[in-house]
Amino acid sequence: MHKSGFVNIVGNPNVGKSTLMNLLVGERISIATFKAQTTRHRIMGILNTPDMQICFSDTPGVLKPNYKLQEQMLQFSESALEDADVLLYVTDMVETPDKNADFLEKVQHLQVPILVLINKIDLSNQDALSSKVEEWHAVLPKAEIYPISALHRFGVDLVLERIKELLPESPAYFDKDAWTDKPARFFVTEIIREKILLYYDKEIPYAVEPVVERFKESDDLIRIEAVIYVERESQKGIIIGHQGVALKRVSTEARRELERFFGKKIYLQCFVKVDKDWRNSERAMKQFGYDLD
Repeated sequence: MHKSGFVNIVGNPNVGKSTLMNLLVGERISIATFKAQTTRHRIMGILNTPDMQICFSDTPGVLKPNYKLQEQMLQFSESALEDADVLLYVTDMVETPDKNADFLEKVQHLQVPILVLINKIDLSNQDALSSKVEEWHAVLPKAEIYPISALHRFGVDLVLERIKELLPESPAYFDKDAWTDKPARFFVTEIIREKILLYYDKEIPYAVEPVVERFKESDDLIRIEAVIYVERESQKGIIIGHQGVALKRVSTEARRELERFFGKKIYLQCFVKVDKDWRNSERAMKQFGYDLD
């Protein structure tokens, strides 16, 4: 008997979805930072065993969109409700169920198994957790609820075992050596964006979109040229920094991470360009790889 299926991960920004995804897959697929709205795309990570293939899908956080990019991010999350064999709704000890009432109403009507994962329980106590479990039972009475701590990996293995039990019998959807559906260039842009999220404050990281212009691989070296697009000239100056110091730091840290990721020497050049208000431009978003159809 072989099992395969799609396990889609949804929830608000900054509740630990990406960290959980990486733990479940056993690979560093999604970038995970302390800042909200880290994930912009729907990212698949594939876990293969001899008798099973689990296709995990990490989606952007559910939010009320303020510009076209966020509208697209919300569409990614809503699309995850349509093709799930198992849905993981990730929350934490701070979030209340009424925060995304419209989205949760759609979740309520799903006919697939729903697991509500209450993350960050290490930051709370038993009484607060019991109260939080009751809150989520009232909103999603058909859901199974699992308290977890992705940071300390508490409860994650239990969730994975339950997912394996719930998967339908099916042949594999992807080759057994596949671990994601994204190309190499995608992970280059994600790693550069992660470093920007870590090193810059306020609005800057959210106004940035890295694009790989050149990716040339040989046996022992990958040469990469990337453009970091921003919305305004002032942002360009901040990304570059005085005498280019800030951009050099981002490039150096990204190169080191890329060398760990690909297991090869990396030559990385980063440039900064302005594409005015690209987050509200359908032309720019299509150019940057967002599917708006």
